[in-house]
Amino acid sequence: MKKGILLNSNIASVIAKLGHTDHITLADAGLPIPASAERIDLAVTHGLPDFMSVLRVTTQEMQVEKAILAEEISKINPQMEREILAHLQELEVVQGNHIEVVYCSHENFKQITHGSKAVIRTGECSPYANVILCSGVTF
Repeated sequence: MKKGILLNSNIASVIAKLGHTDHITLADAGLPIPASAERIDLAVTHGLPDFMSVLRVTTQEMQVEKAILAEEISKINPQMEREILAHLQELEVVQGNHIEVVYCSHENFKQITHGSKAVIRTGECSPYANVILCSGVTF
């Protein structure tokens, strides 16, 4: 049995295959998932699993150098934005690097997901609870 905190074999596999600047998307229950990306559907019901729990576990296994958010999150879901940004600040300390945070329109965000290696769908049902995590290197 895997010893680390991330037990989902599909997510662990995708992260293990990431190269520098490759990206994955963590999504709420409603984000459209392009056919070009691997779909890892964790959603069980409304709110399960929640977005932040999946983000916390995923980023313990992944080196992150950039995060992309939809700019609409600032007005529509500022509490989620604060939680994501706080987590990314904590992650910077753990990783020992700066994580660039970029905002774009939600429409542009959906287009960027077409290049994601995978989209991980959570049960989150709050608006714009999505992030694209860009892979960094550990050296």
